Amino acid sequence: MGQLLTANVATNLYWLGRYLERIEGTLYEINKAYDKIIDVDKNAGVVLYKKFDIDLEYSGALDFLSKAILGDHEANLANVMKNARENSIISRANIEESAFGEIIELHELFQGISKCPRPVDYRDIDSALSLISEIWGANTKMGHRRFSDHFLKLGKLVEEVDFRIRFNRGEEMTEFVLQNIDRVIKALEPDMKGEKLKKEYSDKSIDIMDSIYKKIDKLIIY
Repeated sequence: MGQLLTANVATNLYWLGRYLERIEGTLYEINKAYDKIIDVDKNAGVVLYKKFDIDLEYSGALDFLSKAILGDHEANLANVMKNARENSIISRANIEESAFGEIIELHELFQGISKCPRPVDYRDIDSALSLISEIWGANTKMGHRRFSDHFLKLGKLVEEVDFRIRFNRGEEMTEFVLQNIDRVIKALEPDMKGEKLKKEYSDKSIDIMDSIYKKIDKLIIY
C-alpha cells in the first residue's frame, strides 16, 4: 500500500473510528428511547443506560435528552466528541479534507449544545447524525485505497461489535462484522498469526471484545 504510519497515528485513526461509531450508535438508541418516553414508557431511558452500566435519572423526555447527551457520566457524548476531535487533529494528514472539516463541525455542534441555555431537542440529534453520515461518506467515496483508511474502518467495526453484543442484536450479522474485522486486519498485516474471531453465543459472549483488543494491540505494535 506504500503509506507509512506511526503507531501513534494508527492508534488515533482507530479511536476516531470507534468514537464516531459510538456517537452514532448511541444517538440512534437515544432517539428510540426518547420516542418511547413520550409515548409508552417513561423508564425507557433508564433501561437504555443500564446497558452502558449507567444509572440515568431524568424528569421527562427533554430532560432525558440533556442528561443522556451532556450528563455527568462516562457516555457523555460531548466529551466523546472532544476525544474524537483530538484524534482527528493528530491524524489530520491521513483523513479526507472534507471529512476532517465535518468532524470539526460536529465538535462545534456538541460544544454549542453544551453551552446553549435551551434544552437539547431531537433536531440536535438529527443534525449530529447527518454530519456523521457525511463524515463516513466523505471517507469512503474514493474507496479504501490508503493504508490509513483501514484503521478508521477497523475502529468503526470494533465499536459496532461492542454495540451488537451490548444490545444483543442478531448473531448472523455480528458474525459478519467479526469476519470483516479479520479481513481488515489481514489487509493491514497479512503475515500476522492468530485465530479468526468468532463470537461464542453464551453468557460470556462479551469475552469476544477481549479477543479483539488483543488482536488490535498486536497489530499496532507488529
